[in-house]
Amino acid sequence: MMTPMFSRFLAVTLLSAVSAPAGTYRFGVIWDGVKVWKDACVTTQGDHVQSVGECAGTVIDLSRYTAIPGLIDVHTHLTYVLDNPVSQAGRGAAVVFLAQANARKTLETGVTTVRDLGAADYADIAMRDLINNGQMVGPRMFVAGYGLLITRGRVSTPNTADGVVEVLRVVRQQVAAGADCIKMYGSTGSGRDVTGYQTFTFEEMKAAVDAAHALGKRIAIHTYGPDGARDAVRAGADSVEHATDMDDATIAEMARRRIFYVPTIDHNRYYVDNYRKLNYPPKAVDDLNGYIQRNLETARKAFAAGVRFAMGSDAVYTMFGENTRELGWFVKAGMTPEQALRTATTNAAELLGMEKSLGAIRAGSLADLVAVEGDPLANIDVAIQKVRWVMKNGEVVVDRTR
Repeated sequence: MMTPMFSRFLAVTLLSAVSAPAGTYRFGVIWDGVKVWKDACVTTQGDHVQSVGECAGTVIDLSRYTAIPGLIDVHTHLTYVLDNPVSQAGRGAAVVFLAQANARKTLETGVTTVRDLGAADYADIAMRDLINNGQMVGPRMFVAGYGLLITRGRVSTPNTADGVVEVLRVVRQQVAAGADCIKMYGSTGSGRDVTGYQTFTFEEMKAAVDAAHALGKRIAIHTYGPDGARDAVRAGADSVEHATDMDDATIAEMARRRIFYVPTIDHNRYYVDNYRKLNYPPKAVDDLNGYIQRNLETARKAFAAGVRFAMGSDAVYTMFGENTRELGWFVKAGMTPEQALRTATTNAAELLGMEKSLGAIRAGSLADLVAVEGDPLANIDVAIQKVRWVMKNGEVVVDRTR
């Protein structure tokens, strides 16, 4: 006999997975990722957009709303769950089941695609495949498997790599396991720890970049501090994550090489807001707030210098559902709301190598649409707080229009 809680969960899951009929959807405004259409329609056929523009025939009326492309969060950890009640022997097996809530909350923010940067036991690959096969409701996932780490104390894990030879082995191992991209932890810093001491050398970073690219994969390098960022940029990383206090020369080189910056400013705000829940000491709040301000200032400098940005939340634990709050920080860093939206649409799609299919509403793209109440080009909070309807692959997965 099903418990009431499981019955409710099953009902929500089944409703979320029901395919919307191929058809024509009228919006008051459509921002297609490049330009604005007024009182126009999007026609879908199966999982793709067939056309954008004139309304003809029977339409589904969403004219109260503005349509934007499905959003992309390029830095998540969907398999990080805060409370896992399963005993030690079975904790890993429980993670994918528990992470379904994270996936569902992510969709509710209008994020239909994520780049998930690191998971234990290849749980991210399992989630990706379940979602792709329609057996789990969640965003489209591009996953990294294990992120490369240097040796820490006496603990050796499947992602431990010391020296160029080991770096090559672990990169190849992730690709062989089915990873879509590579993640490398190029410095200390995570959670309450805002240090940024470089870990991998330039030679090791260059080996990882070259190995990833040789196998047709892109690589993200985590670095909280400026030294790791400098070498990650020199090595040719496709994106640099977090990087605070970067010097002008590093920023200029990022712009020249067109390397994406994923500053993840808001995730430290999340840690501040939830420091008691996460059992951080009060002093950690001061450290985190100081880092946030330096992170924001670095983003301001990078944006002014012409560095390309992509939106990454670094969402973990109970942060899912807050994925797009990073856009507000981008506006504080000097972007217009439209420029901020591009970091989660056209820019993010390019970082993934999916610019022909994602990040825009146009004929031939995947049918990922988000309806928001208000004008997100005038006020970025509309995109963050007023998502009312979400379509992924031509299926309505969130409907709050009633």
